[in-house]
Amino acid sequence: MAEQDWEWDPSLYSGSAAYYSRGRMPYPAELAPALAAALHLDGSGRLLDLGCGPGSLTLPLAHLFAETIGLDADRDMLDQAALLAARSGVAHVRWLSMRAEELPAGLGKFRLITLAQSLHWMDRATVLPVVRGMLATGGACAHVHATTHRGLDAAEELPYPRPPHDSITELVRAYLGPVRRAGRSHLPHGTPSGEDEVYRAAGFAVAQRIDLPGRVHTRATEDIVAAVFSQSSSAPGLFGDRRAEFETALRLLLKETSPDGLFSERGHPVGIDIWRL
Repeated sequence: MAEQDWEWDPSLYSGSAAYYSRGRMPYPAELAPALAAALHLDGSGRLLDLGCGPGSLTLPLAHLFAETIGLDADRDMLDQAALLAARSGVAHVRWLSMRAEELPAGLGKFRLITLAQSLHWMDRATVLPVVRGMLATGGACAHVHATTHRGLDAAEELPYPRPPHDSITELVRAYLGPVRRAGRSHLPHGTPSGEDEVYRAAGFAVAQRIDLPGRVHTRATEDIVAAVFSQSSSAPGLFGDRRAEFETALRLLLKETSPDGLFSERGHPVGIDIWRL
């Protein structure tokens, strides 16, 4: 996708925030220790998580820093993040409602800046050079490659049926049309790729790659419904007055697949590229 094919708007995840933390599979438990070992994180310094959503990555990493900032353009996502932080007893995180394109915004320097499932929604050529300038001496930027709304389609025996993802995709298309939606826009060619080239153009050099295996997750019907509504391409706001009708059809499809309401799937592997100055 060309960078100019799509423009961000505030309705991108309209209505999704309440579903995100339940619908997305968590990052592997090994992620925080792996980053701590690679970057010698010891509870000092500052973390900035860009496009943090409801804190899916921010909260597991916060204990490795003296101060943490989660930044996102979606106020509802940040409200969810603050709620989850309070439930988890994580008190030293600030949540900022702001687009990454507004940085540096006087936020200072950071030991680590993270981007997980978020850079493709930003003006990458604008944001990454600014991010580079916000790193403290010896700091790094960690790009997390992950797919958390659905698992692998690999042929392996699992305890319960896999969610019928292909059928779910067809159901979404029946309601929203064949071209992927994204807020008020469409993404006929998907989100942009080629992150390596953009990082290098911004002056970064990759220093390390960390690969973490996906785990098998047991998920309930409510988790799968939440996963569908957690995506920008099927955010609740896109369905308008047909939302209830769509959800009824989705639940019927899930019940046909697993009458007991339980599903299994193996999460995708997670890759982390650590970019340094």
